[in-house]
Amino acid sequence: MQQTETRGYRQRWIALAFLAVSLLIISLDNTVLNVALPSIANDLGASASGLQWIVDAYVLVFASLLLTMGSISDRLGRKKILQAGLILFGIGSLLAALSTSTEMLTACRAFMGIGAASIMPSTLSILTATFRDPSERAKAIAIWAGVFGLGMGIGPVVAGALLEHFSWHSVFFINLPVVAIGLIGGYLYIENSRDEKASSPDIPGVFLSIGGLFALVYGIIKAGEEASWTAGPVLWSLGTAAALLAIFAWWERRTPNPMLPMSFFKNMSFTGANIALTLVMFSMFGSMFFMSQYFQSVQDCTPLQAGLRVLPVAPISMGMAINSARLAKRIGTKLTVSLGIFLAACGMFYLSRMSHVDTDYWIVLIGIAIMAAGMGTAMSPATNSIMGSVPVRKAGVGSAMNDTNRQVGGALGVAILGTVMNTTYLNTVDKLGNNAGASLPDPVFHAIRSSIQGAHIAAQHIPDPALAQRVIDLSNKGFVSGMNDAMLVASLIMFIASLATLIILPSQVRPAEESGSKKPPEGQAGH
Repeated sequence: MQQTETRGYRQRWIALAFLAVSLLIISLDNTVLNVALPSIANDLGASASGLQWIVDAYVLVFASLLLTMGSISDRLGRKKILQAGLILFGIGSLLAALSTSTEMLTACRAFMGIGAASIMPSTLSILTATFRDPSERAKAIAIWAGVFGLGMGIGPVVAGALLEHFSWHSVFFINLPVVAIGLIGGYLYIENSRDEKASSPDIPGVFLSIGGLFALVYGIIKAGEEASWTAGPVLWSLGTAAALLAIFAWWERRTPNPMLPMSFFKNMSFTGANIALTLVMFSMFGSMFFMSQYFQSVQDCTPLQAGLRVLPVAPISMGMAINSARLAKRIGTKLTVSLGIFLAACGMFYLSRMSHVDTDYWIVLIGIAIMAAGMGTAMSPATNSIMGSVPVRKAGVGSAMNDTNRQVGGALGVAILGTVMNTTYLNTVDKLGNNAGASLPDPVFHAIRSSIQGAHIAAQHIPDPALAQRVIDLSNKGFVSGMNDAMLVASLIMFIASLATLIILPSQVRPAEESGSKKPPEGQAGH
């Protein structure tokens, strides 16, 4: 046993490299798909709602299973679950690449979510179990967060380069060699770890958490699709989520073997950082969903050109993430996270005021750079705060909670900001119905209202050149106006989040021993 621990300690930085490769698969996949959305819409005839479901089917399954997979990895072994997740993700990617319809691609994305839910919490929990020294762990988590930002930055360039020469199917084929590298390197260099004091599985907690999170994310997605938070299916889903998650919290407080000990939430290093990450991802997912479509559909860039325009996100966010550990050590976690969120808010506010149909790229770049710097600064110390506040033996659950909030925040961002954007878009293009209804058949007008990509395709089949140009101009104006409205909402939420972080997040990470997270199991043993 001692020999295994020594070997694992010696090769911890090599292990981190392959954990980073495994994480890179997840972060690459998110942004690669965003760039491919216009090509998918054109090839498969997907509507705006269809595109949103291709993105959200993955998020729905991913978010629903994270807590469960984190708990299972603590119990059965984190390396085993990581390797199984890579295999599932590879199979899902292959099937997605071979998809011939929007429905098939959506189903494959959902299957990929199972693999992703196994991969992401395992990478962070293995890292936490491997790097026991708090200072080293903060550096390792900074690298982990930097790699996540790197993937989000280079993903559009990778996708753009592929789409220059191949069809959109290639953006899923590219996952396969990365999966192979992660599998082989992880098998050779990553040591297995698990909760040595694992108790019997919390079966009711598993079903309650999956059901509650599924209903929550589905309700959020449905609200974006319906453009209404008061529609029957939305209220039913969110009500079901509230009931199931309330029962889950009650059960976790009562059971002697909780999957997610509620005592974790007494520690503001855990709770405050989770809230901060949720709001950061809310804005990041929502804004990235718009930017690639803005560059391609509005400014007529090729996929590669669009990817290159988003590329600065990678070095900026990675550089800030890696250096954020040093900054947090100097000024404290609270100020570092709050400053990062504030910077991101400033970047989004700038973009909401300065982005127009014909805006020069360098003007947009300023906002993208400020936003990327802020997010890179905030994510690493917030993640370290979460992982440093839970016992190492529960690293899988702590990591899963961190990742669940990322995904829920992302789903909220796409749904809420997407609804804001779509409402403004529809209000703009509906002017075509008022002024040119007689010239536009119902199917054409429906295509224009479905998405900006649909509007551009419809314009190609309108025989009147003046009317076709009006369709393009109004759809571009509607999309950009909607994007700006959404960015403004996101920036206001981020400003509030920055202030809230100053109030609730401790300056230094409070470890689990101080929060009492080790005591409740003993006190609950008599229940």
